[in-house]
Amino acid sequence: MNIRQVERADAANLAKLMVDVESHSEFMLFEKGERQVTKEGMSKRIATTQEQGSAIFIAESDGQLIGYLFALRDQVKRTRHRAYLVCGIQHHWRGKGVGTALFKALDDWVLEADIHRLELTVAVKNKAGVTLYKKAGFQIEGIKQDSLFINGEYVDEYNMAKIF
Repeated sequence: MNIRQVERADAANLAKLMVDVESHSEFMLFEKGERQVTKEGMSKRIATTQEQGSAIFIAESDGQLIGYLFALRDQVKRTRHRAYLVCGIQHHWRGKGVGTALFKALDDWVLEADIHRLELTVAVKNKAGVTLYKKAGFQIEGIKQDSLFINGEYVDEYNMAKIF
């Protein structure tokens, strides 16, 4: 497995991976088929992300993308020290160290990028996600009650953060 920052040439494969992850997870923000991710749109997003001092990390195995981690840096002067995270791992690669490897690469980047705070939200019921984030050093800061509506029921989310 290789972890690296995304390049524009990865746009089509990253778009495909995001659609796949969203179609195989009940805890992603977007439901299966809810959003259209295109090669062109992803290429623009990659360029914008890099221009703004943010980062997208990808995990690959045998030339196939298997996971991603977006670190989206705030652009406002007073909050530029923080980044919001979005992570997705292909369903048959979950629990095999992909997330841990992505977060290790993120930690290395954070030190170079002068980021002081990382934050994310995760469904309370997403036990694997919560475990991964705690393992990566994140702490629960609070609960967003009834934040998501999944399969006919309201679901709480944790606000989690890691300070450097």
